[in-house]
Amino acid sequence: MLCTKQKVLRRFWYATVPIDMLADGPKPFILLGEKIVMFLDAEGKPAALADRCCHRTARLSKGWSNKGHITCGYHGWTYDRTGKLVRIPQFSPDQPLPDARVKAFHCDTRYGYVWVALEDPLLPIPDLPQDRDPSYRRIHQFYDRWNTAALRMMENSFDNSHFSFVHKSTFGQLDQPKPEKYELVETDYGFQAETIVPINNPPAAFRVTGTSEPVTKRHMRNAWFMPFCRTLDIEYPSGLRHIIFNSATPIDDGSIQLVQILFRNDREEDCSTRELIDWDAAVIEEDREILESTDPDAIVDVTRKIEMHMPSDRPGLIMRKRLLALLEAHGEREMSQ
Repeated sequence: MLCTKQKVLRRFWYATVPIDMLADGPKPFILLGEKIVMFLDAEGKPAALADRCCHRTARLSKGWSNKGHITCGYHGWTYDRTGKLVRIPQFSPDQPLPDARVKAFHCDTRYGYVWVALEDPLLPIPDLPQDRDPSYRRIHQFYDRWNTAALRMMENSFDNSHFSFVHKSTFGQLDQPKPEKYELVETDYGFQAETIVPINNPPAAFRVTGTSEPVTKRHMRNAWFMPFCRTLDIEYPSGLRHIIFNSATPIDDGSIQLVQILFRNDREEDCSTRELIDWDAAVIEEDREILESTDPDAIVDVTRKIEMHMPSDRPGLIMRKRLLALLEAHGEREMSQ
């Protein structure tokens, strides 16, 4: 699916960069092919505008923040969070300003990240109850650019049959390619999936899983939030919960920025942040290597892959069905161009 061709995808929230990154000035970003700039207003809240000054089209991200506004680095034209022009330094104080503005986008902050929707959002930012639960700690694992498509990342997230092969060097069992159960329930926002998967438990994962047994199980209660967010909620027999949240934010048709946040119901002394980041980094790098080797839009272009309809294919089929319905409801028909 060529994301930039589907206008309805502009009507969802996407995680971009940690809000702390805006403390030292404006930051550029590309979302669905749209160049935007983000900065903090006078109240410390994030704002997002088109990254072009309406004077000589210089990129506003080359400028700086000025008392909660953003100032163009070319001639000093200054805009507020709504994109309205509020100052031209070459004008005298009594000279009226032209009625000029740059385009503004929906912007908010959640889970330590800046979220942007390019048009009126159809769904809210995904709700993560663990973020409000004091028994969980929140760990910002990474945000990184991947050369794959957002829908490809989502489909892989719910494909349990790849565990044994892609993750054979970390937790996958080559002789156990089939999960014990796989149940999916569609929801208003996407679907929920539940499965139990036997896994290897190498020494590097002992404190992650809470056991030193060589083999253990993952009881996974996962969720897909349309179009490109998911939670991977892993519960181990030890009672430890390892809940990963991802936003596969589409930069363009062949690349995403992947945000990953982890929630754990333990303490730093039980398993350090460094251990958790290193373990998940090893696993996610295996996913990245294989995903970047695939054609990004092949999940929806059925002429380029064999549809065998294994149980692990069902999440991808539901995603395709739901997104097709979404496109049709908004006057768009084609999933690939």
